[in-house]
Amino acid sequence: MRSYSPDLTPPWKKRSAPVPEVPAEPDLVVEEVSTGFCGAVIRCEKTAEGPTVTLEDRFSKHRVFPLVPGGFLLEGRAVTLVRPSAAAPGRAAGSARTASGSVAVPGARARVARAGRIYVEGRHDAELVEKVWGDDLRIEGVVVEYLGGIDDLPAIVTEFAPAPDARLGVLVDHLVPGSKESRIAASVTGADALVVGHPYIDVWEAVKPSSVGIAAWPRVPRGEDWKTGVCRALGWPQNTGAAWQHILSRVHSYKDLEPALLGRVEELIDFVTADGDA
Repeated sequence: MRSYSPDLTPPWKKRSAPVPEVPAEPDLVVEEVSTGFCGAVIRCEKTAEGPTVTLEDRFSKHRVFPLVPGGFLLEGRAVTLVRPSAAAPGRAAGSARTASGSVAVPGARARVARAGRIYVEGRHDAELVEKVWGDDLRIEGVVVEYLGGIDDLPAIVTEFAPAPDARLGVLVDHLVPGSKESRIAASVTGADALVVGHPYIDVWEAVKPSSVGIAAWPRVPRGEDWKTGVCRALGWPQNTGAAWQHILSRVHSYKDLEPALLGRVEELIDFVTADGDA
């Protein structure tokens, strides 16, 4: 005999069980349903496209995902991650984070430098990378080199001779499709060399306006030096070096930077550290 459920409500009229909301607290381990990527929450922030969460897996790789309803699994059950409340308790001292949001390793010594390198175009860009990711880079043994201009890149790549155990990552200023800069980047990119560009006119823009104490980065007319135009529009002394030091002093951690820059730098660190001895 067949067994029938006492609930005779047609399936299309039944309401599915509500998906619980869970605060995306640091160190919460979840799985993103569409990709299967599993990792611990390292940060959750609001962006122009909507709130996002960054997960770190057991290989220290980072991925950024939007906070969509039912988009994650917690202990095998679907949940909706939400941004933690501002009043959420702070992290215990034993699980401190570096400025980049990675788990700090108390007493850890800098690793002997890898053969791989990261080149960063622009002095200000390099200073920003050092301030936010310096601790991580020293533990990983990754040396950051200053790239004066992308025109120098082909010669640098030829001399460096990237290999599986000596990968080369390069961060350059805004790459426009079809430009000379994008063609140079494409010509040197390969299995062991990766060139990425952040989407900002200048790395100043990668610092959140709220961290600098302004409403937004001003629009500068085409043809005018961008940094000088920013200083003029904001009423700052037209000394770009002093202006940058002011901006840099307001950066204390990854929370002061836009997600698009965070993703590019973390992509390069993952690429360079995924070498033959990993």
